[in-house]
Amino acid sequence: MLLWLLLLLAPAPAFAIDAGMPNPPASPTVVKVGIFVADIIDLDEMDETFQTELIILAEWMDPRLAFDAEEYGSDRKLFQGSFQFDEVFGGWWPSLIFLNEIGSGDLNAMQIEVFSDGRVRAKEQRNVTLETPMKLHSFPFDKQVLEADMIAFGDTSREVVLEVHQGMLGASEEYAETNQRVNIAQWQLVGVDMTPFTSKTRYYAENAEVSGVKLGIALKRNPMNIIWKVLAPMVILVSLMWAVFWMDINDLSDRLNVSFIGILTIVAYQFLIDGTMPRISYFTLTDTVVLYSFVVMCLTILESLVVVSLSRADRDSLARKVDTTAQWLFPVTYFSGLILIFAIFFFFIRG
Repeated sequence: MLLWLLLLLAPAPAFAIDAGMPNPPASPTVVKVGIFVADIIDLDEMDETFQTELIILAEWMDPRLAFDAEEYGSDRKLFQGSFQFDEVFGGWWPSLIFLNEIGSGDLNAMQIEVFSDGRVRAKEQRNVTLETPMKLHSFPFDKQVLEADMIAFGDTSREVVLEVHQGMLGASEEYAETNQRVNIAQWQLVGVDMTPFTSKTRYYAENAEVSGVKLGIALKRNPMNIIWKVLAPMVILVSLMWAVFWMDINDLSDRLNVSFIGILTIVAYQFLIDGTMPRISYFTLTDTVVLYSFVVMCLTILESLVVVSLSRADRDSLARKVDTTAQWLFPVTYFSGLILIFAIFFFFIRG
């Protein structure tokens, strides 16, 4: 009897944790989002991915969290770190995710401020790896816009609308001007842009719109590495191979040896470039120059065969005339073709 009485008087065990305020404060709740690019860590063209360090700012109004500043002794409440966020802060917050993120990323720091008027400001510092398609038609003179699509996970546009925080626009570019570590090898940060968007993709098995913000990081490649290590040596190599036009008209073996050395070298260049590029279905500017150089080198073999055939037919004067014509025709044709290729890519394809 005593045991039964003690059980009756004992406090009931708590089987549920207070969920705070899980619902958004309004329909919809407007969340202003700003993204600051603190560093671009890596850019992998083979996998079309990039790794970046971002500081994410989100602001919204939640009147349910308003408090008396005089009574509290301050006009804001501060929650720092994952423990205070998970265990102490009981309000609602948007779960911001990147749709094209690979893996879970690293959340290095977080902070939430609640002001006396109900305004809430959340800050996060993340390292994320994002997948984005790249346009490499003008490689190595290309500009890339690396994109990241952010939405409020689990909420449709009826519940949460993401807008761009105007105070964050231009901050990344100003930071990059004084901190060169933001840039990575071969690339220079040109600008960062944020635009709101709505998607009708059925993320949550319902035909509803989802509000999001698109981050665009514009980078410009420095082409000098490719120019001095690939393009310039290849053009010089092709020019040197024209020495066959000054060789003896009867020496077919030496002529072909010189031409084939040039052809094999250009093939090696093709493998070198192909090993640093994704499996794209179109020709880049560099691919076109390499293929064009390969065709010109193959034509030197054809010219040598014609010259030796004329010589063996006792038409030495005509054979020498063909060589003399090739001495100026090949350089004029080759460099004119290069100018045309660059003009096509810069004025038609690049735009």
